[in-house]
This record gives sequence, C-alpha cells and structure tokens, in this order.
Amino acid sequence: MLKHWPPLNTLRGFEAAARLGSFHKAAAELHLTQSAISQQIRTLEAYLEQPLFLRNGRSVVLTNAGADLLSTTQSLLQQIAVGIRRLGQYRKPNQLVLNTTPAFARHWLLPRLESFRRQHPKVDLWLFTTDTAPEDMASENIDLAIRDDASAQAEYSFKVLHTDRLYPACHPSLLTVPSEQRTTLHGEREMDWSNWAVEAGLDVGQQDHGLNFSDPGLLLDAACTGLGIALVSELLSQQARANGLLQPLVEKTIRGPNWALLTHRDSENDPLARSFSEWVLEHLAAGSRST
Repeated sequence: MLKHWPPLNTLRGFEAAARLGSFHKAAAELHLTQSAISQQIRTLEAYLEQPLFLRNGRSVVLTNAGADLLSTTQSLLQQIAVGIRRLGQYRKPNQLVLNTTPAFARHWLLPRLESFRRQHPKVDLWLFTTDTAPEDMASENIDLAIRDDASAQAEYSFKVLHTDRLYPACHPSLLTVPSEQRTTLHGEREMDWSNWAVEAGLDVGQQDHGLNFSDPGLLLDAACTGLGIALVSELLSQQARANGLLQPLVEKTIRGPNWALLTHRDSENDPLARSFSEWVLEHLAAGSRST
C-alpha cells in the first residue's frame, strides 16, 4: 500500500493551502516559509501527475481534482487526529482496565456498577469485553479479568472467585403454558441441555429442537422475554429473578462454570485493582447469601 501514498507532509501543506485559499496563510499556520509550501504542492502535483491549484498571482483556486483530494485529505487528517487523541486513554493516572465476558458485564456487573462508582469515584474503569479470553492479556494492557473461560497466564495470578450453578427457568408467563408447547432455548458449553439430562436426570419439557444461542447473556435475555425455557446461570440471573423476569422450573441445580479473577502481577499491589477486586468479592458473597 505504501507505493500509493504520497509524502505525508505534502498532504498537510496541501490541506492548509486549500482550506485557507493561500500558500502564504498556509505557511504562516504551519510555521513554514511560503516557498516550502509551494515546493510541497509541486511535489504532490508531480506525484499525482495533475494540477491541484489554478494559480493567479498570489491567489490560488482548487481544480476539480484538488477539491476531491481536499475532502479525502481532511477526512484522513481528522481520523489521525482522533486516533492520536484517543491514545491518551492509555496513560490516565487512575485507569483500571477490566476484561470480562459480555454476559458478565451486562447481567452481573452493570446492575451493580453504580455502587462501585459511589465508593470509588476516582477510578477510571475501562470495561473491555470479549467473547473469548484474549490469548495474551498483557499485550492488551489488561489489569484484571473476570472470566469463566480463562486459564492461567504467565504474567497473571489466577484465583477462582465463584463456582456457578445452573438451573432451568423461564419467564413467569410461561409457567401456565403446557410444557410441550414451550420453546426450548439451547446454549453452549455448560448451558447445553445435555448437561442437565446427565447431571439432573429430570425432564422439564426440554426438547432437542428450538432456538440456539452462543452467548449465555443473550440466552438469558431470551428466557427473560418469554421466548422459552433455558438452562441459565444462577450468578448472571440474580438481577432478572429479583425483577420478576425469571422463574425456576424446579429447585434442582447442576454444576456450572468457575468464574476466575486474573490479576496482572504489576497490578496486584495497585490500590485501584485491589479496591475493585475486594468490591467484586463483597458483592459475590452478598449474592450467594441471597440465593
């Protein structure tokens, strides 16, 4: 691709001259001489093999090609400026980068996040959600991770936070519907109904066909809206049950995934990371007592 790029400094000089309608004003804005701007424009025109300005004394007017290039150049320079500005987020003094699953973020963390903000208003928490655990979290500048699919990584300590349980549930409105008429919502991994059949051995009307979901959070959303019955996480469904959106079909539960906390070794003694970890543990314990 580089062979299709003109010298980048010429684009900056071109944009200023085109926007201001003057080589002299462009030179003043960029702290260059007028002859330097003129040379940049000549270099760019030679590269493109066509004129970009019509020159009439000291005034210049864009050609059609010049007007077209101006639009492209301004968009490009704007994107670069935004990208450079965005890099500032990597050096915020109170930033804490947390990686987790979209399901955990949406169904467990988000309903409780205001509590953390009240207790720790100066922590600049950045939620970085991924469907699968990053293979190298250190390269992503991740301080902490809370996941049910992560294994130990060299630069991170590993601690199991919570062993989840799963149970079959649906929206209360479906409890009066005959079981054979309820749609079965299928998940993946632990939320596959085959696990329920093997570990619980109970028939709650689950069928082999139905609707299938790769995201456990979306599976839970579907159950809460009354689409059908699903095998759901006790941990992630706490808020939905409290809001009356979910009702267990039976009291039996089966083993679910282990939720683990991974902490970068450089962050283990960081007060920000420690305060967040302690807050998570406190709320996990409170949730366990209420279920």
